[in-house]
Amino acid sequence: MQLSNYTDGFFQINSKNGFLPLKEPLKKLPIKYADIQVIIDDLPRLKSDGTRGILENEGHIEERIANLKNFSEEVKKENDSFVIQALFRAYAFLTSSYTLAPAHFQQLKTNKYGKANQIIPPQLAIPFTIIARKLDVYPWLDYHYAYSLGNYVKKDKSKGMDWENLDMAVKFSGMPDERGFIMLHVDINQYSPNLIKGVFETLKIIESNRFEDIKISKKIAISYNAMKNINSRRKLMWEASRWKNYNDFRVFIMGIKGNEEIFNEGVYFQGVDKEPHQYRGQTGAQDNIIPTMDIFSGVINFYPTNELTKYLMDLRLYRPVCVQRFFQDLRTEIQQIHKDGIVGALNKNKCYESMVYVLGILEEIYFFRNGHWQFVQMYIMRNTTYNKATGGTPIISWIPNQMMAVLDAMEYCAGLLDGKSDHQLFHRIKKGLNAKKKLLIDQLEILKKDTFDPKKVYNLNKKYSLKD
Repeated sequence: MQLSNYTDGFFQINSKNGFLPLKEPLKKLPIKYADIQVIIDDLPRLKSDGTRGILENEGHIEERIANLKNFSEEVKKENDSFVIQALFRAYAFLTSSYTLAPAHFQQLKTNKYGKANQIIPPQLAIPFTIIARKLDVYPWLDYHYAYSLGNYVKKDKSKGMDWENLDMAVKFSGMPDERGFIMLHVDINQYSPNLIKGVFETLKIIESNRFEDIKISKKIAISYNAMKNINSRRKLMWEASRWKNYNDFRVFIMGIKGNEEIFNEGVYFQGVDKEPHQYRGQTGAQDNIIPTMDIFSGVINFYPTNELTKYLMDLRLYRPVCVQRFFQDLRTEIQQIHKDGIVGALNKNKCYESMVYVLGILEEIYFFRNGHWQFVQMYIMRNTTYNKATGGTPIISWIPNQMMAVLDAMEYCAGLLDGKSDHQLFHRIKKGLNAKKKLLIDQLEILKKDTFDPKKVYNLNKKYSLKD
């Protein structure tokens, strides 16, 4: 695998950058796009100067966009990756704001999402489509180029990537909970360089057919420790963004696909074509950490064959092309090593210490997904009866589908290690497996009912000592 292959000029996947951009994204658009930047700065419900912005006033976004110049000719000429990304981010925010403002204001009045604006005017639709084609992505708010990884600004340039030191270049609510919510996603990616380093260095040793357990285990441990750091930071979500305030900005990251109650048959890009379009919304499920670890550790081999897994694979298409190629190549490389993946190869060559660290990674994947599942229980299920996630997936069954696959992978790996390892980590994980599985089964039993109390689902975490 050649690291230099996985770049688009904005992202470059390697042990230096991980999944973060090559450098800090542009905070502002170039001066020739000042008319767009003025709207972007005025957009948040709470602006940086403490006054109320466009999204706090019904009808204002429609008025501002009606008077916006069509910059199609200007954006056609752009070839700087960072300017193209900043333009994509700007048009994505404006398009989401324009389409979803009616749903937002209806939600403020009735606590139920209203219908979106379905027709995107040409001054948004045409330049946004041009920019999206330059990046080879869908013209809709995404996780990489728009809302998260391409949307951070360091407050203090001399300090690190902790969420407290990050601000959003473009905002919907402008309130602290939105900043904390999405900047924590950037925060956890500061450990992705080591995650990638462990993966590539492990593969390098294995592909040379040198199955030296101690050497391989040290490389896998790099990724394992990165996952532990990621999970440690991920737990700070409760502090960074209070669950009761998630609805302040959630509606604006909704996708079209799967959310027909809001968008009907889709959205029309006026001046581009005459067909309705449907795209999935911005979601943390578009992040790259867990898919990478799923492929590397072999969880992907345990995905069930169902509609929920199809949704998961569909979300792979909502990433930069360089990331999609990285996933494909990583999967191919591991399949070529052994039909049962890394675990199968390590077991065949009696690299049991290395297998223990793979099991450790599997547990960290479980912790990440179970933590995410707990966020869903509180941030979404306690806040709204609307049962679709921003990506358009069903909130009740979506994450459990992947969690069960992780637990099955853990059981498989632990079973192979039985009687072959005295490692403390192996015995601790094996001992806790039943509780993890029982928790999920008991939660799904509650969710089978037509009406249920989300608090009961969440409180089971405490009963099984897995509150995260």
